[in-house]
Amino acid sequence: MDGMDIRFPYLHLVFNHLGTGITILGFEIKFYGIIIAFGFLAGLLIAQREAERTGQDPEIYLDFLLSAVIPAIVGARAYYVIFSWDYYKEHLNEIFMIRNGGLAIYGGVLAGILTLLIFCKIRKQSPLLMADTAVMGLLIGQILGRWGNFFNREAFGGFTDGPLAMQIPLSFFSGDRISDLASTGVLDHLIKVGTQTYIQVHPTFLYESLWNLGVLFFLLWFRKRKKWDGQMMAIYFIGYGIGRFLIEGLRTDSLYILGTGIRVSQLLASILVIIGVLMFLYKKKKK
Repeated sequence: MDGMDIRFPYLHLVFNHLGTGITILGFEIKFYGIIIAFGFLAGLLIAQREAERTGQDPEIYLDFLLSAVIPAIVGARAYYVIFSWDYYKEHLNEIFMIRNGGLAIYGGVLAGILTLLIFCKIRKQSPLLMADTAVMGLLIGQILGRWGNFFNREAFGGFTDGPLAMQIPLSFFSGDRISDLASTGVLDHLIKVGTQTYIQVHPTFLYESLWNLGVLFFLLWFRKRKKWDGQMMAIYFIGYGIGRFLIEGLRTDSLYILGTGIRVSQLLASILVIIGVLMFLYKKKKK
């Protein structure tokens, strides 16, 4: 299976014959989709456990997930397509092909927030309390979801010789992706191992997964010290926002605001951090 291995040379890890999905009755199911689905379920379980701990009805969070899953996927895909329109306007038939990747977490989060506000209005729930409870489930989904990028060989950065460097066979890529790699300078540092040629890059999906794991551990420690509704969400905004801003700067496939050199994710990450800080300042002033 030429081109189907992934190597982490300095960690002495090699994943041989690693495909992008499994085939059942002639139909390929992408690992990307399986991981996203598992992330939703794992996030639900975490949120329900937190709801039980804080005296809420856990079933509310199942109802919310059922309400939010489709808007979140649509929002994540719409966000990605909008900011990749130069490509999709020439490939309209690929707009709905999400099995190959192309879901932007910010689009999903924004759609989820809008759904949460509507849901809380209808069910007469506190949106800040629900956000505090759901935020750890969201982090679980993000931690796991990034591994869909691993199987798709996407969401990586430029060349690195660091200890976490990841190697992907050049033969895995074709067409437009080869052109994109050439434009980032990744092809200037090809690595030869036996008869196979590899690119060697920052595994930014791994960086973000580990960063979010750290944010999750902090929230698990902090939750018993929470003093006001919305505080957990504010910490998430700050913690996730800082990490995403820094890691996004390493990526070679960032989405940009049309006609500018501004990375959309870095702009939104900055806004999240500002909102989180303002929430703390508001509560401090009010107190």
